[in-house]
Amino acid sequence: MSKSRKAWIPAGLACLAAILLIAYSYHLQDARHFGTGGPRMPGEPRPDAGDNTLKGFFTTLGTISLYLGALTFSWYWFRKKAKSPSRLVRMSRTLLYAVHKWMGWSLLLLIGIHGAYFVIADWNPDKAYSGLGAFAMLLAIAGYGYLIRTVRNKWMRSAHRWLGVAWVPILLLHAGGSTVIAVLVCLGLFGMVWLLERRIVVAE
Repeated sequence: MSKSRKAWIPAGLACLAAILLIAYSYHLQDARHFGTGGPRMPGEPRPDAGDNTLKGFFTTLGTISLYLGALTFSWYWFRKKAKSPSRLVRMSRTLLYAVHKWMGWSLLLLIGIHGAYFVIADWNPDKAYSGLGAFAMLLAIAGYGYLIRTVRNKWMRSAHRWLGVAWVPILLLHAGGSTVIAVLVCLGLFGMVWLLERRIVVAE
């Protein structure tokens, strides 16, 4: 198995792309602040953008994707629990192992649909560039996930995992409070695993 750290290069490029896109987004906001249009905070609706049902649907699709992302990342809490003392934890691990890959592809599809709508039908630079940065990160995460079993490099899995962690602050800048809730869901699942196992250990 290769130990070359070059496996991290695509991850670094994805992070750099996300940072540059977000920096450009804030640059546009600063330019608007000092221009004739006046300041506009991230996420504030444009004067010509109505809050219609279609827009609400695609916004909700993005929010659902955040929670799906939290569940997908939660596989990490269960990955080494094949011999957990808790039967519920072992069953959850088996289920997540079976659906983890499909949840990841579904996440990519849902966010792609969400982003495509706002890029094509409701372009808002305050949100669009941070969204594109988040999508660049997700593409890298998906790429590593796909290649883990075919490219024999010990750093592939680490890059896949740490990109998932690095994705969180990008999402926080893009989606705000919904990201916090998704992170709490993920941490809540970790807490559930810990409590279930500790309860059995204490009982013994």
